[in-house]
Amino acid sequence: MNVSYLKELDGIRAIAALMVLFFHFFITATDGSAVVHFISKVAVFGQTGVSLFFVLSGFLITRILLSTRASANFFSAFYLRRLVRIFPLYYFYLVLFYFVVPFLTQTDFINWGEQFWYWFYLQGFPMTFHWAHAGPDHFWSLGVEEHFYLFWPLLIYFIQPRYLLSVIMLLIALAFCLRIIFVQQSFETFYFTFTRMDELAMGALVAVLEIRNKLKAAYFKRYVLLFVLSALLLLVLWVLTNKSGNAWLQVAKYNFISLLYFFLLCVVLTTATGSYLSIFLRTSLLTYLGRISYGLYVYHPMVFLLFKHYVPVQNVFFVASGSFVVTVIIASMSFYWFENRFLYFKQFFTYSSGKQPSTVKAAG
Repeated sequence: MNVSYLKELDGIRAIAALMVLFFHFFITATDGSAVVHFISKVAVFGQTGVSLFFVLSGFLITRILLSTRASANFFSAFYLRRLVRIFPLYYFYLVLFYFVVPFLTQTDFINWGEQFWYWFYLQGFPMTFHWAHAGPDHFWSLGVEEHFYLFWPLLIYFIQPRYLLSVIMLLIALAFCLRIIFVQQSFETFYFTFTRMDELAMGALVAVLEIRNKLKAAYFKRYVLLFVLSALLLLVLWVLTNKSGNAWLQVAKYNFISLLYFFLLCVVLTTATGSYLSIFLRTSLLTYLGRISYGLYVYHPMVFLLFKHYVPVQNVFFVASGSFVVTVIIASMSFYWFENRFLYFKQFFTYSSGKQPSTVKAAG
């Protein structure tokens, strides 16, 4: 079975990237004005764009794995296709960060002991347990996804599909319990794979709904209602707990955020083609930004740093908009002139034909 391509998800991917850029460009913004102060407060929601990425990735990867589970080259095709998509840009950026940026900013080179973690996707460990490290901090999320790609195909392959829902529930419960332990031990819950894995699991749960034909257009209004209710709940919790520093919030907030994006994805997958939502998500601008979203995410902190370093204008909005435009240009150049050279090899790593599990159906 061929998994159907859902163009609306490119729009969702673009929105997630734009949320993260908005967060990083404005979270520390200040010029003394009430407007900028308000924007910096709102920008905190942009950080949840990473959660949206996680939920979306969990869905997309799970539906691919389920649809190719019977392939003879299930593992080799999956891992090689992920490798040519992720590794080249990841390691190219590390080279830029560690060996080019110090020249441009006239700063010291980072010693190997502190950068070691990033070369092996282990940055979540020092960031969680307060060990010495130095590197592109936003790469923690790429480490989480890479770890998910390592073990999730194994579970999909060796566990019968009828048990998948139980496994997903177990992962969600495990992440919740680990956050309780981490908070009690004063460890970070934000960066560690197994304290954020429930968001990817929530995306996998969407794939289960797809298998069980629960993403039909008839369910659209129900998912819209649930999305609105979860958004209102999250907003109320944010207002009540803002600046409170409640430890329980560090445990439960990822559940509420992932639930919001779980229902958002369900809304998108059940919306009718030609609806206002579908048309919006399929706009050429959003689909284009979604196509280059990996580069947008990877390059934007460096662009922001260098823009502020070399451009003398201190206006908050000029710096943010200028950084955004430059990021889009660089991400576009990277995608077409660098990443595509490696994506070309995906055609050699196709899944072999074979009898596919009868439980898997494409959306639509």
